[in-house]
Amino acid sequence: MKLTRIMASAAFAICAANASQAQENMVISSWLPPAHPINVDMLEGLVDMMEEATDGQVTGEVKMGLAPPPAQMDLVMDGAADMTIIFHGYQPGRFTATKLIELPGYEGSAEAASVAYWRVHEEHLAELDEHRGVKLIGLSTHGPGQIHSNQPVNTLADLDGLKTRLGGGVSADVGAELGLVGIQVPAPKVYETLDSGSADGVAMNMGERISFKLNEVAKNVYEMPGGFYRGSFAVLMSQEKFDSLPEDVQKALDEKVFGERFSRMMGAAWDASDVRARAATEEAEDNVIVLASEEDQATFAEMAAKVREKILGEIADTGIDAQAAYEMVKAEMAKEAN
Repeated sequence: MKLTRIMASAAFAICAANASQAQENMVISSWLPPAHPINVDMLEGLVDMMEEATDGQVTGEVKMGLAPPPAQMDLVMDGAADMTIIFHGYQPGRFTATKLIELPGYEGSAEAASVAYWRVHEEHLAELDEHRGVKLIGLSTHGPGQIHSNQPVNTLADLDGLKTRLGGGVSADVGAELGLVGIQVPAPKVYETLDSGSADGVAMNMGERISFKLNEVAKNVYEMPGGFYRGSFAVLMSQEKFDSLPEDVQKALDEKVFGERFSRMMGAAWDASDVRARAATEEAEDNVIVLASEEDQATFAEMAAKVREKILGEIADTGIDAQAAYEMVKAEMAKEAN
């Protein structure tokens, strides 16, 4: 009888231990095409990082089509998904400080910019709590945004009047300076928008030439060194889901995955996608990359200065020291380059 009780107690202890080690499978919502680097490299990479950091206690599954791009944050807040990625420009009026990283004129890679973005957020931007209601686990920006068109663009003047898909955020302000006729559609609709002739061009980073098959419908690239803009992304997690995890698991995720580490990984993935797409574009006989002339670069620098003044003014109106935050982005990017 005593042996039976001992065995029962041991079995109970094993079951309790197993229960405490139960695997949490995070539902990660995405609105991008399945093969997009955000899914394949960043979100799947996030799953790998979480599994490694928690000894397999936390994993995840990327699911597409749960909600349109502008509804992703609300999807997590409502508990319909545990994690998601958002593009801040899809929700005008909801985010202001996030435009800081989108400004034209930054010098450096997406990895450097993403790391700088996280550090500046921690130092300056977090006080606005623009992602309230969810847990912010990563910030990133893609590489320099360029103009991809279905007709030749050889000078800055050729952009005036060009019907161009703009993603929102600072790209819209830059587009207004350039004289672009802005068309706003979500990124997954870009191919059909260009193919149908509803737009003549699109503002995107180089990597999207593969992700959205721009080599087929936008065979011309007008490239401005440093880009016309960048794009701001955030990866979010349900605060309720995070709070439900054991304390040691929370600690492991916060210290080994979330924040600067994950932001760096996302930026590096953006850079790699740009390299692949540039090579594919250069190899395509019917694709052309035109580098802006020095004269056009100087002209755009004046336009960019106007955009920066406008956006930094908007950010300053929130109570943040916008100029200090801007200078910090540049300084942190420079550190990463060294």
